[in-house]
Amino acid sequence: MSELAIIGGTGLTSLEGLEITHRQMMYTPYGETSSPLIHGTYCGKSVLFLARHGARHTIPPHQINYRANLWSLKELGVKRVIAVAAVGSINPTMRPTDLVIPHQLIDYTHSREHTFFTAGLSAVTHVDFTDPYCESLRSQLLATAERFKFMVHQQGVYGATQGPRLETTAEINRMERDGCDIVGMTGMPEAALARELELCYATCAVVSNPAAGRGAAPILLTDIEASLAEGIQHVRQLLGEVIRL
Repeated sequence: MSELAIIGGTGLTSLEGLEITHRQMMYTPYGETSSPLIHGTYCGKSVLFLARHGARHTIPPHQINYRANLWSLKELGVKRVIAVAAVGSINPTMRPTDLVIPHQLIDYTHSREHTFFTAGLSAVTHVDFTDPYCESLRSQLLATAERFKFMVHQQGVYGATQGPRLETTAEINRMERDGCDIVGMTGMPEAALARELELCYATCAVVSNPAAGRGAAPILLTDIEASLAEGIQHVRQLLGEVIRL
């Protein structure tokens, strides 16, 4: 049984070095998962991998079935989840190819299925979300990151936007005033759903570009892809060491 799962985002649709034992499509009370869950071993350790946007990266952020994805991991006995995500940088110290292990988030999304507590309830349920990320898993990621020379920021506030369009300069200005350091489109409701299921969940964010109004040129897909190509290699190195532990 795999107690650790990796959710791969943009740029990470597979886990190199994973010795695949089998693939499993999950059909949950909330529908199908984004992609088959890949069971395998990495350096002798059991791990699950799930491509958040689908195996061919075809599912946009606002149409991801977050509930099915998280429910399936819980159903399969997962206890810890590392979620990889590509983000834009609002904080100028966080540059393309850097990694950020966020400690807080602000949710700007809307119209997404964001909770499991929707029907058949015996009582109203409130879940403590004061600290949205699992501190023990964050600490493990940060301690492991000290072995590498690439930049890993020890904290940051993740602003989750609706997508699929990128943000306006005014929206990023507002997010900066709100205290956001990075901006992405998949951080919520994924983190909240993980908390409802009592999963230990942390995000490893890779900066792909300066956010709107923060760069010297327009945001181009080619520039994002180039930054991700390098940044995801940093992610792979970090994950490889964490999985070995």
